[in-house]
Amino acid sequence: MDVYLIDGTYELFRHYFALPSTLDADGQEVAAVRGVVASVRGMIEQGATHLGVATDHIIESFRNRLWPGYKTGEGVEPELLNQFPLLEDALAAMGVAVWPMQEFEADDALASAAVAADQDSRVDRVIVCTPDKDLAQSVRGTRVVQMDRRKRTIRDAAGVIAKFGVPPESIPDYLALVGDSADGYPGLPGWGAKSTAAVLAKFGHLEAIPPDSRDWHVNVTGAGSLAATLAREREHAFLFRTLATLRSDIPLFHSIDDLRYIPNRPRSTPPPI
Repeated sequence: MDVYLIDGTYELFRHYFALPSTLDADGQEVAAVRGVVASVRGMIEQGATHLGVATDHIIESFRNRLWPGYKTGEGVEPELLNQFPLLEDALAAMGVAVWPMQEFEADDALASAAVAADQDSRVDRVIVCTPDKDLAQSVRGTRVVQMDRRKRTIRDAAGVIAKFGVPPESIPDYLALVGDSADGYPGLPGWGAKSTAAVLAKFGHLEAIPPDSRDWHVNVTGAGSLAATLAREREHAFLFRTLATLRSDIPLFHSIDDLRYIPNRPRSTPPPI
């Protein structure tokens, strides 16, 4: 069986900006919810039997306590934010497993669900449905892959290397150095995508990078300056890696059977985690 793990936050944002406004009987905006529900139903009609959807019940998480510039819900339209609980209830009502996140993020839920599903021998493939580069760290060979449903592309471990220049296990280190503007941390000055990929392709993780660039033996422009920046900003680099590292130990389900979609079997909406 294939297991589909869906980034409900991304899907809600995507449909909110893609669809014309639709109001319910109470005058509340619901177009994005309807779009996501229709999309998930389409996956089921096309043969998906086991799936779960993770949402950011609130945009903030424990990471906001670690870095003051981390992303928040500031500036997000209330008409969009108000649809998160509606989406969670709608998915549960149609019988889909849903994981609302509050202390953690939807990405953490997807990473945790991927690890749990990967451990079940009945699972042929775990498909994490999101274009978010954070989730590239969850990819494992050809068994746990990342799907961009909008572009209809699938990225396995070889695809992660082709895209970023580093394997999945180095993605948190990569993001720590280059930064992630969507999540609100800047990375280190001077560390661009190419230089970061070249260094991490050889050393793998931050702590393995020699302090003296003469020991790198990597063809990188301005290696001495990069090494000096890493030495000066070392604490920030490790903090940013902590921000980029997804939690993979959140208990979301007892068995892969809990993710099986059964028509006409509504679920109760679980409390945010």
